Amino acid sequence: MERRKFLKNLGMGVTAAFIAGKSIAGELTNSTNLNMEKFNTHEFPALPYSYDALEPYIDARTMEIHYDRHHRAYFNNFTAAIKGTKLENSSIEQIFAKVSDAGDAVRNNGGGFYNHVFFWNNLAPKSAGPPAELSAALTKEFGSFEKFRELFSNSAKTRFGSGWAWLYVTADKKLAVGSTPNQDNPLMDVSTIKGTPLLTIDVWEHAYYLKYQNKRADYVEAFWNVVNWEEVSKRYNTAVK
Repeated sequence: MERRKFLKNLGMGVTAAFIAGKSIAGELTNSTNLNMEKFNTHEFPALPYSYDALEPYIDARTMEIHYDRHHRAYFNNFTAAIKGTKLENSSIEQIFAKVSDAGDAVRNNGGGFYNHVFFWNNLAPKSAGPPAELSAALTKEFGSFEKFRELFSNSAKTRFGSGWAWLYVTADKKLAVGSTPNQDNPLMDVSTIKGTPLLTIDVWEHAYYLKYQNKRADYVEAFWNVVNWEEVSKRYNTAVK
């Protein structure tokens, strides 16, 4: 059976494949990234940490429901939506590049699957701050790390309804911040912001409501305590090469 890469580059190290016309996802090879060396048919990728690893900032019950119900549903619906179509043999980047032709089921569920894997991997139990090279790039583009953080936070806080805020690299290799509605992302041809994602935050209510209720701003501020800057830096270095 032929194997194809499903998720590649982006610094996130996510890889999956399509075998015998069926999409698959792999297992984690370590606790800090989603770089996978083997593939397992229809295997849902495990979290890179335990449900309670991000407490007190993100509680265990929210993580369990978010990952095992919401994320898993997107994955299952996405694989069902592409079954029996030519998209089974396309990479996720190829699908997103022409997602306007793929229909809402692929757009919403494919985005939901990809965005969540990306999100889990840009979180970690301890946040040490951005490495020097990334920190310098953020300062150069936004004036300071603090100004970047403020811009990103405001993008997340002011996204009307459900969606995501992003730090991404544009086609001309510049850093930018923006947000997308629902399960869209900067890789999609339908997105108003386009580029290579580096960092994201999920601002759907199910991501924070059990702990923070309607206080999205508190959740956004807590998020900065669990950013996996090492992973974000890897994505940045890959994107600007």
